[in-house]
Amino acid sequence: MTSDNWIDACGTDDIDEEDVARFDYEGRTFAIYHSPDGNFFATEGLCTHEKIHLADGLVMGDIIECPKHNGRFNYKTGQAKGAPVCINLATYLVRIQAGRVFVNVQTMT
Repeated sequence: MTSDNWIDACGTDDIDEEDVARFDYEGRTFAIYHSPDGNFFATEGLCTHEKIHLADGLVMGDIIECPKHNGRFNYKTGQAKGAPVCINLATYLVRIQAGRVFVNVQTMT
């Protein structure tokens, strides 16, 4: 379902707490996160260092660790938190509706 750039990415039950899932849309890759406090977040899906899929990484609290070189980002803000990454991730607005996670793929926060 698409409405004003809001794309139905997955169900809220599709991602365990403190985990991440990959979402592809129109040739772009996103990562959807389910935080330990029950909220959902979205970032670009590829590490800014070597374009590795972040959905294969490890989530710890509000940090996603890239599976290749262990660079870290705060997935809530996109901020690069550990070498070798130095470029922040783009983040996207998320809303929950009827048990579904919607991502605004045009609006970066």
